[in-house]
Amino acid sequence: MRGKDRAELRAEAHHLRATVRVGHHGITAALLQSLDEALEANELVKIQVERNAPLSVKETAGELASHVKAEVIQVIGRKTTLYRRRWEMGDLR
Repeated sequence: MRGKDRAELRAEAHHLRATVRVGHHGITAALLQSLDEALEANELVKIQVERNAPLSVKETAGELASHVKAEVIQVIGRKTTLYRRRWEMGDLR
């Protein structure tokens, strides 16, 4: 992803609310399913990593991105933003 694309996504993410929260249980199957559904619906998702989460925010962002095949757009404070392009039928050509 180009820097310009990443900057546009960061600007778009600024106005988003965190829709997924990582708590003291860390990364669970239920959390991954919730994140996968959120990315499928919105492409860009902001995630709140609570203080009692077992991993750091950067570690959590990397693990989540790896599991759902997304890209980390930014990590600021206790929040991270992930992006995964939604596949459209025309993309298969």
